[in-house]
Formats: sequence, structure tokens, C-alpha cells
Amino acid sequence: MRLVITACVVAIAALSAALGQESAPRPPLPPLPKDELRAADLLGRSKLGLPDPVPGVESTPDAIARLRLGRRLFFDPILSRDRTVSCASCHEPDHGFASREAKPLGVAGRRADRNAPPAFNRAFGSSHFWDGRAPTLEVQVLSPIENENEMALPLEQAVARLAADANYRELFAAAGAATPSREALAASIAEFLRRLVVADSPVDRFRAAKGDLTPLERRGLWVFESKGRCWRCHAGPNFSDESFHDTGIGAKEGVPEPGRFAITNDPADRGRFKTPTLRMVALTAPYMHDGSMATLEEVARFYARGGNKNENLDPLLEPIELSDEDVAALVSFLQALSRPAEVSDAAPDHSDDDGTAATKKRAY
Repeated sequence: MRLVITACVVAIAALSAALGQESAPRPPLPPLPKDELRAADLLGRSKLGLPDPVPGVESTPDAIARLRLGRRLFFDPILSRDRTVSCASCHEPDHGFASREAKPLGVAGRRADRNAPPAFNRAFGSSHFWDGRAPTLEVQVLSPIENENEMALPLEQAVARLAADANYRELFAAAGAATPSREALAASIAEFLRRLVVADSPVDRFRAAKGDLTPLERRGLWVFESKGRCWRCHAGPNFSDESFHDTGIGAKEGVPEPGRFAITNDPADRGRFKTPTLRMVALTAPYMHDGSMATLEEVARFYARGGNKNENLDPLLEPIELSDEDVAALVSFLQALSRPAEVSDAAPDHSDDDGTAATKKRAY
């Protein structure tokens, strides 16, 4: 009898805790980001420092129609279960198309499992998500819609919502789809993302002998390419090797998170996460796949001490000696990589018909 009473008390306590969690006030949702992009921001053209052309970008009428549709869908909360969250909620244009929260807020007060990385230059990606589980953008863009912690809307319901909207039916038809479908939905948002291209920074101008860096930025570039060893992972035109590494972020008592192992079942992939781009990195804090670091200085010092020790730590990570001046220079270099080149950064260029060099006023 005593055991029965004890079991009842435990059950009631558990139910009360669950009800308390459900009735707990949810964090307020921030306002939905507005679409303030210019047509010039979505041309999908390559920029100084990147390969040319941008993979997958076309200028056909169908492609332009898909872009128009994908752009609207990206900013529309219609794809979330309670119509409170859009793609732009986690990938904010004013925050480098990343999230300003460690783990962004989804529907019903839930939090995403990981930090939302920047959505630009994904046309150059060989896989997507921190664990690389999506081989294409078309696969990637559908996952957050159904994810219970993000938009939490089954794709069948998402397609039905769009089919019930006369404006969307017209947009899908213009994009070559007789009716809204998951394939057309994926193709349109992927079309939009492929056209988010960022480059032509002061660093790109300096490397192309078309501009200069400040002495501090040049020292930071030297640290990046020499004693800092940053280039070992942040390589290539997008400053990412598009590979996976265990840096120890999220490891507890020497045991790493599953990371890419959850996708491949290869023990060597345990704790490994995708190398993010460093372009626009000064705008996209917080950092790491769990959003656990708030500043670039914190990140630099983390790598200087060799990451977090664990059973699968990447052998590329070893402690290095970085002075305070080295750290400051490295941060300055990363800030230069995060802004568009201005006239003051560029060497004279009289190749244009009017004899003036073009000036970039926005980063994207």
C-alpha cells in the first residue's frame, strides 16, 4: 500500500512539473524581419575573391520566377505551424543572414538544436547543416519547415496552405509548377539562397593588388596565414574547407557530441562539425555550432589554447602562442573580411567608361 501511494505521489509530481512547463510563459518572439533587399543584392553574380560563375545560378525567365517566389517564401511565416516564424527569423538579413541568438527561437517557444549559421554563399557549399546531412540546398531548405523545434509544419500541410492561397498559386505557376509542390517549394527557396553572394571585401582587394589593408589588418592576415594556422580549416575562396572537425565544443568530461557521427555512423566523425565560412563573421555572433562564444576575441583565444580536449580532438588543433597584440590583429583582419570594400580601400581603377571605380555600399 505504501508503495502504491509513493508511486501516485511521484506520478502527480511529474504531471505537475509537465503542466508547469507547458503553462510557463513563452519568451516573446521578435518582430519578423522585413524584406529590404535590393534587386542588386540578388543578381547571383560572382564577386572579387569567389569563383565565377556562381554554381547553379541562371538568368532564365523560369529562374527569375523561382527567385521571386523563393524570396517571398523566405520572409513569409506561412511556412511555420503557428505562422509566427519565417526563414528570415533565424537567418536575419541585418545580422549577416545568421541568428543573433545562440539557439534561435522557433514556434511555441521552442529553441533550435543548434546555432543558425549564415545563409549566404551557400551556392559554393558541398553539403549543408553543421553535420552535413543535406547534400543539396533543395534538401536543406525543407528540413527547418518540418523540424519540431523550428517551424514544425509537415510539408504536406505547408503545400496545402500554399495551394489555398491565390497569390501563391499564381507565383508557383509562373515558376513552372502547375500547382504548389514540395519540389517547387524547395527549388524556389534554394534559388533565392544561391543568389545571396558575399565577397569583394578589403581582404579580397588586397590579395588582388587592388587595394590595401591597415597595418593592424595586415598583421592579422599574417597571423591567419602563419602562426595562427587558421588557414588549415578556413581555406579556399569562402574561407572554409567544407569539411568537418572536432574542436571540442560541446564535449563533456572528454566525451564529444555525436556531431557528424549521427549521419555517417563512422566513429571517426564523432564530435566533428562543419567548418563555417569566415566571410562576414564580425556580423554573425554568437559563434560555434552551439552559439557558446560571444566574441571573435573569445574564439581566437579558444583556438590558441588548442580547443577543448576530448577523445576525438582534431590533430590539427594544438596550442599556439598568441599575444594580446596578435589576437587584436587577427580580430581586425576578420573585421576587414566582414565589410564591403569602399573607394578608400581600393587602388585607382579607370577601367570603367566614366573613369570611376564602382563603390560597394552594402555587404550583400
